[in-house]
Amino acid sequence: MKLAVIPARGGSKRIPRKNIRQFFGKPMIAWSIEAATRSGLFDRVIVSTDDDEIAGVARHHGAEVPFIRPAAIADDMATTAQVMRHAVEALQTGGQAFSAVCCIYPTAPFMRVEDLSAGLEKLMTAGGLDYVFSATDFAFPIQRAFRLTAGGAVEMLQPGHLKTRSQDLEACYHDAGQFYWGTADAWLAERPVFASGSAAILLPRRRVHDIDTPEDWAVAELAFKVLAAQS
Repeated sequence: MKLAVIPARGGSKRIPRKNIRQFFGKPMIAWSIEAATRSGLFDRVIVSTDDDEIAGVARHHGAEVPFIRPAAIADDMATTAQVMRHAVEALQTGGQAFSAVCCIYPTAPFMRVEDLSAGLEKLMTAGGLDYVFSATDFAFPIQRAFRLTAGGAVEMLQPGHLKTRSQDLEACYHDAGQFYWGTADAWLAERPVFASGSAAILLPRRRVHDIDTPEDWAVAELAFKVLAAQS
């Protein structure tokens, strides 16, 4: 069996009620639920939440909410690994076994079914992987990054690349914050996602938007509108 787990706690602070705030006509979390369901990849699509309102919205849009997440793993310090371990343990206790488990973030309206499918295929065929997750490349060379000192002066993080041409620098990538396929064993052991046992599905930057602040939300709305007009 294949399981999708959408972790959605109720205590978002920077954007209050972010997970169920309206985004282009539906609650934000509905985009993730509906993409997972539409993909046909999952035997079960569940939402792990501590919040009754989120649970109601999730059920309305087709997800299961088989438990209410314990408060101990629903605060700012709770990790995705802890939440995923709890979900897999809770469902396997009921006698189900999962060949693959996908964590899908509730703020992933740009996620596409073909990317989810590519992630599962890589996990199942590459051999020996713990996880496959979505990622994209940095828009600018991170080797040329700098900090500002306490006095306001510029200080390069990697001074050795001061004169290196941009085209000669190694490409670097970051998490796209959409989905994380993994084996049940990897989630249960809380193995790190960003490690040698993982592989990435690369997405174009235009479809990767981290939505954590009101400014992020505004940018995501603009990008979503443009992409919708192009499809």
